[in-house]
Amino acid sequence: MSTHPASRFAVAAFAAVIAGVPVVDGTVDLARRVRPPVADLFTQPPTQANLRATEHAMEEGSAVARAVRPWMLAARFLGLRDGGDKVLRGRGGWLFYRPGAEYLTARPPAGGSMVNDALAAVRGFRDELDARGIRLMVVPVPNKESVYPDRTFRGGRPPAGALAPETAAFLSGCRRAGIPVVDLFAEFRIARAAGAPDLYLATDSHWTPAGLRIAVGEVARHLRAPAGPSAYAVLPAPVRRTGDLVRMLQSPAIEAAVGAEVVACERVVRAESGAPYADDPASDVLVIGDSFLRIYETDEPGGAGFIAHLARALGRPVASLVNDGGGATLVRQDLVRRPRLLEGKRVVVWAFVERDLRLAAEGWPVLALPDLPRRIE
Repeated sequence: MSTHPASRFAVAAFAAVIAGVPVVDGTVDLARRVRPPVADLFTQPPTQANLRATEHAMEEGSAVARAVRPWMLAARFLGLRDGGDKVLRGRGGWLFYRPGAEYLTARPPAGGSMVNDALAAVRGFRDELDARGIRLMVVPVPNKESVYPDRTFRGGRPPAGALAPETAAFLSGCRRAGIPVVDLFAEFRIARAAGAPDLYLATDSHWTPAGLRIAVGEVARHLRAPAGPSAYAVLPAPVRRTGDLVRMLQSPAIEAAVGAEVVACERVVRAESGAPYADDPASDVLVIGDSFLRIYETDEPGGAGFIAHLARALGRPVASLVNDGGGATLVRQDLVRRPRLLEGKRVVVWAFVERDLRLAAEGWPVLALPDLPRRIE
């Protein structure tokens, strides 16, 4: 039975593409004097682990893939409204972190929830600090998807409740253990019902200055911030931001199509001199956490994030320790390595994003702090 010429051409073209990619990649690697990853197939035992590692290296190092991938991602995102594994396109141009949406709507896989481990870690941290005369305050930061479930899902009904079962179990567990916990979930619901400005950025996973101010106000209230004028003032410092959810897609075409957001930040300065806010390592308040503390603080415009605004609310500088993506455990590990940050402290404010209750990097181990002399009151 003869094969139609068009079929033979299609097969030949497909084979040429399949064979051409490694040839092009190998040529580019040799021109750059880089060892082609495919060489590992001939120099390592053909175990499953080695084959997977070589496959990953070939995918990540492929010149063809690097050239084509951004355009394929743009076509999928702009044409099919598909953001892949990390980004979910919601309503009204809003983007969401897909794992955050799944945290809200999907049950964790068997053994996937870390709530019990998180509660044990929090209790252990509380006890370690208490032994040193330091009080712990826990601030779980709501996922954007928990605050705006109605904007998350296109063409379907949002979940009936915005509080995920794991989050509810964690909050109640902290209360039963007598651990001060700031419930931003309730405060954000109240603010939305009252018609507050957007509390989260449309194309970013983090809060807006409006959401940040609510969080600062609640923490300051729990810390019994003094009434009266502050030693700090604020100056307008608007910035243009390309959202982290847009950057996750790694496609310049998508960034150009979505555009940047204008964010009305306020930079904290000394009231009498106008000098920018600066931490004081000797402060009796230590704030630790993840990128929700970093945004606007150490990136643009600087001195306009949670840390600086909490200092303004308290009327005095604070000390801080931030680990992007590691608010659950990595920042505590940093603290173990830098125990002098605890000297002279009366309270530690610990903020971490809600989804860490299921997805925390390094899990939720109980960590021992180095010995410090107990404060003499």
